[in-house]
Amino acid sequence: MLRLPSFTYLQPKTLHEALAMKVDAGPDGVFVSGGTDLYPNMKRRQQEPKIVISLMGIPELQKTEGGNDGRTEGRTVVGSCITLSELAIVPSFRRGYPVVVHAAELVSTPLLRNMGTLGGNLCLDTRCNYYDQTYEWRKAIDFCMKKDGHICWVAPSSPRCWAVSSSDVAPVMVVLGAEFRLVGPKGERVVPAGRLYANDGINYLTKHADEILADIRLPAPDDWDATYHKLRRRGSFDFPVLGVAAWIRWDDRTVADARIVLGGVASRPQEIVEAGRVLTGTDLSEEAIAAAADAAYRPAKPLDNTDFDLSWRKQMTRVYVKAALQELRQRRTAPA
Repeated sequence: MLRLPSFTYLQPKTLHEALAMKVDAGPDGVFVSGGTDLYPNMKRRQQEPKIVISLMGIPELQKTEGGNDGRTEGRTVVGSCITLSELAIVPSFRRGYPVVVHAAELVSTPLLRNMGTLGGNLCLDTRCNYYDQTYEWRKAIDFCMKKDGHICWVAPSSPRCWAVSSSDVAPVMVVLGAEFRLVGPKGERVVPAGRLYANDGINYLTKHADEILADIRLPAPDDWDATYHKLRRRGSFDFPVLGVAAWIRWDDRTVADARIVLGGVASRPQEIVEAGRVLTGTDLSEEAIAAAADAAYRPAKPLDNTDFDLSWRKQMTRVYVKAALQELRQRRTAPA
């Protein structure tokens, strides 16, 4: 049985108190919300903090803003420490952001969704077959670049780590154009969702270690629609080996704007700009959908670091993009 190492557990009641604790702890301290990612990593000695600072006792991080439905200035703002299970039953999300609810409901199992938080899933550690193993297993191969070693076993000649982003909610937030409020000891800043992520398996977040993801700000529903499709071996709990988030803004029956974001194929959610471009101005015909699927297929470069054969996973990029866009077209053309 894998056991947690000894550590000091702190429970601040305010953001200010949490930030002060992290300053005092320095590099030995980490923030935690639900712990469904951090604690397994600690058991495998992938992360070894001496001080763990819980964010779950901070009321500001667990509420929506702007009244009963959470709307502020035409947008919805939700705290990062709301659990995925709670998020799925927020009335404003079920009405205005069903794609967010759908992605949250696809994360892991009900037990873990009861603990795991929105912010935790957005900041999920990157994954790799050579990294997500016990300490003894990793030691037997002389570790890897992501922790304790000097080589990426997925691409041994590479100077960087290729561990992949496996969040379900992150591609959805990027495709919707959400914004994240980060709070640190030097103040706060608001960044577009796509700018939170870097295409590096080790330094996969642009958030500083002493910053807290405080809340998520979603644009108001305004004649757009979105969906999320997930590929995994077991539909009950596995991480995605491919996620496709598709977003369309409509002008009657014409696509005014479009975005396609892939998850599970890079170290960050990967927006395929060309796929959105070829859809704009079309009526989402089969030809336009096929062109967008081809555009998404070309830059998708899955490596041998997750489940399934990598060449098959690449082929599934085209299949899943088509399915997502066909779903959005069907919704638009279905009788009211």
